[in-house]
Amino acid sequence: MAQGLDVGTMNILSARQDGSETVFVQQRNSFVEIDYSDMAEQMLSRSDVLHIRKDDQVYIVGDDALNFANIFNEETRRPMQSGILSSDEQSAIPMIKLIAEQVVGQPKHNDELLFFSVPADPIDADVSTLYHQKTIESLLTDMGYTPEPINEGMAVIYSELANREFTGLGISFGAGMTNVCLSYYAVPVMKFSIARGGDWVDEQAAKATGTPVDKVTSRKEEDFSLDFETDVGGIEGALSIYYDNLLDYVIENIIKEVDEEDVEEDLDVPVVVTGGTSSPDGFEELFEERLTESQIPFSISDVRQADNPLYSVAQGALVAARSEEQRAAQNQSTEEAAEVENE
Repeated sequence: MAQGLDVGTMNILSARQDGSETVFVQQRNSFVEIDYSDMAEQMLSRSDVLHIRKDDQVYIVGDDALNFANIFNEETRRPMQSGILSSDEQSAIPMIKLIAEQVVGQPKHNDELLFFSVPADPIDADVSTLYHQKTIESLLTDMGYTPEPINEGMAVIYSELANREFTGLGISFGAGMTNVCLSYYAVPVMKFSIARGGDWVDEQAAKATGTPVDKVTSRKEEDFSLDFETDVGGIEGALSIYYDNLLDYVIENIIKEVDEEDVEEDLDVPVVVTGGTSSPDGFEELFEERLTESQIPFSISDVRQADNPLYSVAQGALVAARSEEQRAAQNQSTEEAAEVENE
């Protein structure tokens, strides 16, 4: 049975079909380091906290990392930065491998197909995603899977626009990057990423208010709403300002890329937004308002947010994986039938 995997800067999520239901498994893509002691090791093991020991240090990984960071007033560390593996973090590869193992588990059969998300190269930063893609591919192969990369923006199209014949503009607002894909009948017309996302919003808000980044992130994930009416001068006020700036920046770059790619102006397409950064209340309305005010050179039929923004990319990767699995099975049946006919 095929799987989909969203390898995100903030979260890693898997999607697997179980009967008529899709089962998602999620872990935060972060860790925190504490000094080793026998007592700490015993308590962590009894509490089922995901952790590994290396020499005199213990690394607490996944969802528990943010809780420990807030308790000890430390910053979490990330295996990924700006949408790809962090070149500044020596522990990036073993940490992300541990988290991925917890999320996808063991393959159900040899060479189980697994589509995993990869960002497009950003148009506003001199960064290549190739090393990131090949490293994740190698880790998943070592785990016994047959991995296939899928562009993150295209995964949004597969997840959210099946009823529109996979035609539309899919935008994934992630933590490290924002990925954009314009598709026409499942064929990508334009795909790119922007090197700003939720992390950029959090970092700017933290600098503006003198607050640790992890505390800003926690506030944003708890009950933050984009209403521009509360907390002037506080964390939520700063978050609203930088969210607004992020949306303007994304739309500005969409217009630029549409012009450069010479996209047909008579297109009439839906727009769907997803990703954890798009989760706050009011995001959909604010983005639609900014799009309406802009000069995008094609018609937009409607703007909507995915029902489950955090799970959308993993869902799209699963759709692509199952489609490929079915295609391979049909090809095999055709070949077997041909062999029988020739005997």
